[in-house]
Amino acid sequence: MCLDISFYSALELLDEYFPALQHDDKMDFDRDMGVHVFALAYRRYPVITYSDGRYHLKFMEWCIIAPYMDTPEKIKVQRTKMGNMRTERIIGDKTSFWYRNRKNRCLIPVTSFFEHRHINGWKNKVPYDVSIKGRDMFCIPGEFYYNTKIPPNVETGEVRGMFSLGTRDANEVMRGIHNDGDNKWRMPLMVPKETELKWLDPELTDTGISEIVATEIPSEELSYYPVRSVRSKESMNYRSEILKQWDYPGLPPLGNDDPEPLQKSLF
Repeated sequence: MCLDISFYSALELLDEYFPALQHDDKMDFDRDMGVHVFALAYRRYPVITYSDGRYHLKFMEWCIIAPYMDTPEKIKVQRTKMGNMRTERIIGDKTSFWYRNRKNRCLIPVTSFFEHRHINGWKNKVPYDVSIKGRDMFCIPGEFYYNTKIPPNVETGEVRGMFSLGTRDANEVMRGIHNDGDNKWRMPLMVPKETELKWLDPELTDTGISEIVATEIPSEELSYYPVRSVRSKESMNYRSEILKQWDYPGLPPLGNDDPEPLQKSLF
């Protein structure tokens, strides 16, 4: 699953990206906190929707609480699985929440995302920062939902809007990075900017949705490198350095998950 993203930029970048963007929610965005955003913290995050002939900036919580989560116990257990949606299910599974909710499409702006790689024999996985070459920002297609059956946002009194970002089968590079776990060999859906905007088109058909979610970004268009831990308590102390490349002695190249032997000094 992709549960770690970064939007290390000013919100003004969104105004340049989306013409005539309407800011529906007034909220200061902490750029330093945006260096790493973890899905299961359920923080409010800027997302883009389209209605009434224009783009809208809204702040929503990451991870959707779906209608079938009708008890606190169900919410606690099942919401953790709603940070991502398998885009194949939007059209391919008509029994799914994603199919029923497919008209509520949004874009999640990021400057990069993080994924964790398993190395045989290593205790901790290695996080990688991944972005698209030549793009200061890109948007991951997703879905949003307003759950009217749960308490409103404690800060604003508004019905709580929530989102989930789309994933698909990984390309070669991302298979090498996201190589472990129940949802291994997955990656966020990444498409050209013009396709991102099509995702928000209210006239987009089911066929159009299927075509977009089938898009696989070529491996050579990705920029990626290892970074320090992004989820540890210690990472709060070096938050401004999270995006810097980190050297892991013995880290093998992608495609080989056996660590390289470390050279020992002869002296």
